Amino acid sequence: MNTRHDALQDAAAHHLMLHFSAQRIDDLLVLERGEGPYVFDTRGKRYIDALSSLFCSQLGYSYGAEMAEAATAQLTRLAFNTTWGTAHPPAIELAERLTALAPEGMTRVFFTSGGSEAVEAAWKIAREYHLANGEPRRTKAIARETAYHGVTLGALSFTGLPRFKEPFGRAPVDVTHVSATNAFRAPDGGDPAAFRTRLLAEVEDAIIAAGPDEVALIIAEPVQNAGGCFTPPPGYWRGLRALADRYGALLMADEVITGCGRLGEWFGIAREGVTPDLVSLAKGLTSAYAPMGAVVVAERVAAALTGTGRPLRHGVTFGGHPLSAAVALRNIEIFERDGVLENVRALSPYLESRLAGLRSLPIVGDVRGAGFFWALELVKDEANTRFDAAERDRLLRGVLPRRLREAGIIARPDDRGDSVLQIAPPLICDRAVLDEIVDGLAEVLTDVLTDALTDALTDAV
Repeated sequence: MNTRHDALQDAAAHHLMLHFSAQRIDDLLVLERGEGPYVFDTRGKRYIDALSSLFCSQLGYSYGAEMAEAATAQLTRLAFNTTWGTAHPPAIELAERLTALAPEGMTRVFFTSGGSEAVEAAWKIAREYHLANGEPRRTKAIARETAYHGVTLGALSFTGLPRFKEPFGRAPVDVTHVSATNAFRAPDGGDPAAFRTRLLAEVEDAIIAAGPDEVALIIAEPVQNAGGCFTPPPGYWRGLRALADRYGALLMADEVITGCGRLGEWFGIAREGVTPDLVSLAKGLTSAYAPMGAVVVAERVAAALTGTGRPLRHGVTFGGHPLSAAVALRNIEIFERDGVLENVRALSPYLESRLAGLRSLPIVGDVRGAGFFWALELVKDEANTRFDAAERDRLLRGVLPRRLREAGIIARPDDRGDSVLQIAPPLICDRAVLDEIVDGLAEVLTDVLTDALTDALTDAV
């Protein structure tokens, strides 16, 4: 009997409220140690963290001593100061470093405590920009269906998942949701040019319907997470930039997941050759060694405030916390010293080819993504039939989580859209670790098939 394990399970069952989870806690996975891309539970079982915890542990778990050194040095020098009318060296230095890494023309940074706060702050910056320009009627936004942009009420407005929104009443921001860039089930998905043209026409129609002089913001992810790593057709982001400019809206890239190396670039939008007006960051900004978020702002947007002396009517107590800023600066230093981006760029084609091989399994209908950010769309048969609601629930909340846990793999079965299985390995993974992940997924999925899928679903708890 593992006394400590049992004590933690009992304490969790009686006192801990889990995020986005059923609150009935039974045999909770409790992780207590990490090393490289691996984590270990309270029974000592090892798991490969194929999700980077939640798309954020870019460096894995072996840089704690370096991060602790940076944090200790900062805590013994200045434990805390805000960026409310004052500042401190780590926040200033981090803002300078991030703008040097950002697309040209993005020159300012507003710090937050995390991703939802960053999206919310970006919306307020956009509103302040339009107010400064004498356009107070710009109070609406365009976002995409199925997309997840956060859970604070402002950020939730942009999120295109009705079941996460409806319990909390009317959204504070008026948002029109347009189609996501899911080519797999689109009738014109096999023709990238036609697909792009239709998607952009839908965005333009939405702007016109909302009122061209009332739309403040167009927000999207370079690769959309919810729904399963939807990549854009070539030229899509250039089209969004053109539409934003034509109708006077700002363009925002939500890079809470895709930024900080996940796609092989500090800013995933750099792959599209487009400079947005706003970019949200979080998660990988510190490789999850400390909580932090940020909004990177184009100079032309910031100038509407700095040039007029207008105050920015928004603030977060812990935004730009000295400890988090020091950790983020060390994170950037490690990325550059250890060639983290170069590793992702070098191994992305290999990971893609290995994952593509899983299409031979009848349960895998599509493989999509970029960098170290991928999804397998799971289907009922070779005709790509969707699972019904009961089958989907049993597969994604019963069969797969249990089999993945038995196999020692942390991945994400998800149904915010169609049924998918997502991975986002730590950016320090080598070929051997990527092979371990893909081979493990193949074993799990083959096991599900071997047991006869319908029987497995029926018998799942």
